[in-house]
Amino acid sequence: MTKVMLVHGWAGSFEATWQRNGFTALLEDGGKDVIGVDMLGHGTAPKPHDPDAYADLTERLVEALPPGDETVAAIGFSLGAMTLIRTAIAHPHRFERLVLAGVGRNIFDRDHSGAQQISEGLDALIAGADPATLDQSARLFAQYAQQPGNDLEALAAVMRRPAGTEISRDTLTAITCPVLVVIGADDFAAPGDELAAAFPDGRCVTLPKTDHFATTESFGFFDAALEFVGAA
Repeated sequence: MTKVMLVHGWAGSFEATWQRNGFTALLEDGGKDVIGVDMLGHGTAPKPHDPDAYADLTERLVEALPPGDETVAAIGFSLGAMTLIRTAIAHPHRFERLVLAGVGRNIFDRDHSGAQQISEGLDALIAGADPATLDQSARLFAQYAQQPGNDLEALAAVMRRPAGTEISRDTLTAITCPVLVVIGADDFAAPGDELAAAFPDGRCVTLPKTDHFATTESFGFFDAALEFVGAA
């Protein structure tokens, strides 16, 4: 039975992103064995407040891989998709196909001002500020962060983590398995075509009238991802 690893985004979790919306059940109905990952700082994982603790987010993904050289399909959203990319660059032989949702031009964008702005917004919330006083981007992320079980200080630390290994078009050529990029037309990370084209076997699906936070709730995402991993 093919195993499918699921990796949530920033401020999400395996339960909140993949189980609550029924996506996990659909994979299992399609004959897949699901591997759920809670990234460091999220869900059931430890939640350190030191940004340096998040220097290598790939560790929990590597630990979740089956023993030996068994391959998996993997689906990641946003930060989870970025982390999957880094993991697959380092361990390309472990992945048979990848679905990368909620990422696109931001993979090649070296501007980290947005992350700094969001972490400052979280600091303001922790200090008791009114969310309405934050700018629109920080306010949206802050609202997303305020889900049950989240630790705002840990999430701010994730945003302030040291920069990881640079992802370039050259490094992406190491990922030779089929890759599907799924991104909303209204996502701040759109478009996704350039990212898809950087993989030796990449393609892109753009979801109409879909923003970043709505991606993993979209029936268009469900259809594209399930078909790609053979669970439709």
